[in-house]
Amino acid sequence: QPGVPPEEAGAAVAAESSTGTWTTVWTDGLTSLDRYKGRCYHIEPVPGEEEQFIAYVAYPLDLFEEGSVTNMFTSIVGNVFGFKALR
Repeated sequence: QPGVPPEEAGAAVAAESSTGTWTTVWTDGLTSLDRYKGRCYHIEPVPGEEEQFIAYVAYPLDLFEEGSVTNMFTSIVGNVFGFKALR
């Protein structure tokens, strides 16, 4: 969105597509959100496009079922495409 710093948008994407949508429940004391959150580790501008950026996000493998491309795809893409802060 216009006016949102790329670093803030990258961090929001990382959170939204990993632990940012988790609902607080009594079991929160049993897991460490730090261990499971995605991290935006690099942002670069899109050549020739003003105010457009590519955010690189890393996710812990523990978030995904082993060998399940479908699980990975829906976990990442499903959340990010529905994220209103992005355009």
